[in-house]
Amino acid sequence: MPRPTPRRVTSAAHDIGQQLAAWRKLQSLTAAQVAERADVARGTLSKIENGDAGVSFVAILKVARVLGVLDALISATDPYETDRGRARADEVLPKRVRQ
Repeated sequence: MPRPTPRRVTSAAHDIGQQLAAWRKLQSLTAAQVAERADVARGTLSKIENGDAGVSFVAILKVARVLGVLDALISATDPYETDRGRARADEVLPKRVRQ
């Protein structure tokens, strides 16, 4: 039996979904337009925008790309973009990995 989804993950899925929906609306795009451009089903886009934590990670990335926020998402998770990540890399990673 699968474990229940942690509350923080569910909350994050909801927040990200709402933010992607806001980006779509700010660009005056319909849900149908975004779904078609992202090559996802309209129902999948609806699930993403409504915070369904079970949606494919790739589908979320496709929607983020269409909305022009994929690079920001990648940067937000880059450990070398934070002081903490850079410090840990100096401690943990061999020099050839850090370059």
